[in-house]
Amino acid sequence: MDQSAMSFASLGLPFAFQKVLKRQGFTTPYPIQEQAIPAILKERDVLGIARTGSGKTASYVLPVLTNLVDAPENPNRHAHVLVLVPTRELAVQVSQVFTLFADALLRKVKCVPVYGGVAINPQMRALNRVSVLVATPGRLIELAEAKAVNLSMIQALVLDEADKMLDLGFQDEMTHIFKLLPPRRQNLLFSATLSEKVEKINELILHNPLVIKVDDPAEKEDQIEEMAYAVAEDKKGILLRHLLKTNDWKQVLVFTASGKKADNVANKLIKHGIEAAPMHSKKSQTARSEALRKFKAGELRVLVATDLLSRGIDIEFLPCVINYELPRSPKDYTHRIGRTGRADQSGIAISLISPEDQHHFRVILKKRGKWVSLIPTDEMELK
Repeated sequence: MDQSAMSFASLGLPFAFQKVLKRQGFTTPYPIQEQAIPAILKERDVLGIARTGSGKTASYVLPVLTNLVDAPENPNRHAHVLVLVPTRELAVQVSQVFTLFADALLRKVKCVPVYGGVAINPQMRALNRVSVLVATPGRLIELAEAKAVNLSMIQALVLDEADKMLDLGFQDEMTHIFKLLPPRRQNLLFSATLSEKVEKINELILHNPLVIKVDDPAEKEDQIEEMAYAVAEDKKGILLRHLLKTNDWKQVLVFTASGKKADNVANKLIKHGIEAAPMHSKKSQTARSEALRKFKAGELRVLVATDLLSRGIDIEFLPCVINYELPRSPKDYTHRIGRTGRADQSGIAISLISPEDQHHFRVILKKRGKWVSLIPTDEMELK
């Protein structure tokens, strides 16, 4: 990605944030940050279409926090900012980014992530003096109905991964939440794609937004080397272990189509001495959080995940993604391989294609306008 010579200092951000950015190794803003930050600082609505890895989280976290510095105190349990996200993992991840920068401010800004699948009482207690609330829609409605949080004084609403929320069927919940918000507020909508459903949400909540469209995934794929192996279904496990043992990838994200298959693949890898863990919706939140923590920290070499959780897995320098099983749609395929080749880094995306997969793989490639040759494995020494 071409980064301009513009600096974060020129965007009007507090000096405290500039120090944190420098410490984190960020010296120049990405395109979406260059455009979004000044507009959000002016409290303008923004529609941002950008792939994961384009820097969009910081593009709203930094200006939203800056605008909070001089905001009047709200009554207890009346949040200033609401960020809606599709998954628990993304809620935790976004909250961590807010906290990283909020800790640099003189004013105390408390950020709390809330999501389902865990006990609600600790989250209720955590909402005391909350400023920024990062929530999945279902749990937020539960908390609002229990009077644990009040949304009537929200100054800024952020919809992050709006396309994924709509794909997961959260439209009714989102509409319910919008009715709990004050009519006068700033609205920021970020999405990887501009689907018809996202357009409808845009028309519903955004007022004269600045529209930013950067980093279409197709424009980034030159950084991703795509490969595909023709392999019998019962040989996929052997091929996967062969690839892992003959390549020096420190972190590998493997995708399966179901939680059951994720468990099976991870267990086989563990039996063969490869550090691995499954991550899917049937796992407890504690198990999922710990697996993701270990993977990000480099303590776990292979994470085997389903599509449902893919958008909560955000690793800047992930070298390799492997499709053990293909996703249902070309869009999901593009999103999967987009986990690698991020932040100007190159990456490898590998698909294991059984004879039964070949027609579906051709359909995916045709819709993406790209061709990937199948590498035969008949004569490979798979050990």
